[in-house]
Amino acid sequence: MPDLLDDLRAALGDAAVLTDPDLLEGHRRDEADLCAAGTPAVVVRPRSTADVVTVIEVAARHRVPVVPQGARTGLAGAANAVDGAVVLSMVAMNEILEVDPVNRIAVVRPGVVNAALAGAVAKHGLRYPPDPGSWESSTIGGNVATNAGGMCCVKYGVTTEYVLGLEVVLGTGEVLRTGRRTAKGVAGYDLTRLFVGSEGTLGVITEITVALRPAAEESLTLVAVFPSTAAAGRAVAEISAGGLTPSLLELLDRTHLAAIEAYQPMGLRTDAEALLLAAADTGPRAAADLARLAEVCTASGADEVYAATDAVEAAALLQARRLAHPAMERFAAQAYPGGNGGLVIDDVAVPRDALAALLDGTARIAVEYDVPIGVVGHAGDGNMHPNIVVDRADPASLERGRRAFDAIMELGLSLGGTCSGEHGIGLLKRDWLAREIGPVGVRVHQAIKDALDPAGLLNPGKVL
Repeated sequence: MPDLLDDLRAALGDAAVLTDPDLLEGHRRDEADLCAAGTPAVVVRPRSTADVVTVIEVAARHRVPVVPQGARTGLAGAANAVDGAVVLSMVAMNEILEVDPVNRIAVVRPGVVNAALAGAVAKHGLRYPPDPGSWESSTIGGNVATNAGGMCCVKYGVTTEYVLGLEVVLGTGEVLRTGRRTAKGVAGYDLTRLFVGSEGTLGVITEITVALRPAAEESLTLVAVFPSTAAAGRAVAEISAGGLTPSLLELLDRTHLAAIEAYQPMGLRTDAEALLLAAADTGPRAAADLARLAEVCTASGADEVYAATDAVEAAALLQARRLAHPAMERFAAQAYPGGNGGLVIDDVAVPRDALAALLDGTARIAVEYDVPIGVVGHAGDGNMHPNIVVDRADPASLERGRRAFDAIMELGLSLGGTCSGEHGIGLLKRDWLAREIGPVGVRVHQAIKDALDPAGLLNPGKVL
């Protein structure tokens, strides 16, 4: 490795080439629990596309793998290092290059944090709709690489709906520009969407052109309390069948409600089996839209339905949902002696009319494998996140957790669903992706990978 480090320092300067052991340790992995991670040889922080080209070329000469990373908030191991790799940390490429209110686009570098972009475009009366739960820390580059979702997907869709164009450094060191700035554009293959969700396996994204939307109108929020998760799932199906389009429709089960209330007390109904959090951002029509949502929830068996009394209470409810992941992390840590509890987070999406069956099936799986499973997710688009709680210090607990994870994956696919709604594939779901897309799909994936990264150095072992 000394020759590799010397070449990187000669090209980029000492400040961009980092080898401190503590820093290397901190860049080994993302937030996916129980996914393997190696120790990188070096962390490099480029500041320009030219820097990224240089890193790719140096790594190729030394035949060393390159693992791109953003804020490492992912939940599938896609950013995990492999031993001896160059970790390419994109966080220093964090410029918002342009906000164009006429054409409603923004051009950003990959290290821009989602919340920073939201704040910048809000000054122009615009918004960038994708809002992953980690939006205050996750980067746009990471969001694009994993095709991230969020709580507003039910109405506004996932990241790919907003990516108009990219600049990408390929595994050959060549720089490719895809897409356009125009509102319409259908010329040639859609290479932009090819790279969205590719998790750094096809190229390193260095610039992103995103579509913006007008700022949302005033929003109103309601909460519906249900006697079971399946009843809440049936309400979601009825909301969709009734032609209603909430801007947010989230589900939290009893385990999550208790975990959130313990993490940050705010008076949540911890006796409820399930809670639906819904919002309508339709301004003067919001009250009527919310009333229709309330009617459907009541008819579907809700024990109680109540609306937030003001914007402060509505924001508190939204914040409660955003706290689900850290609250469950603490719940898991405290569930076993020595803080050894961990989470295996599933990410399965099914058709809306299969949501109740998924929730019922997940409850049965928790009993069958004797593991605690809390369920939270974006009910409005059928995307659930069963959180499987395991004892890291107990091999039997880990095995039961992995078997429960696989059983939920199997259930989701059997219901016509997909193995990943928004967290990507990474290391966690490679085998399940292969099952989902079949042998022909795997061959096509591999052919694309071979064409764009012929040496196989970009984020090896992920996705395929």
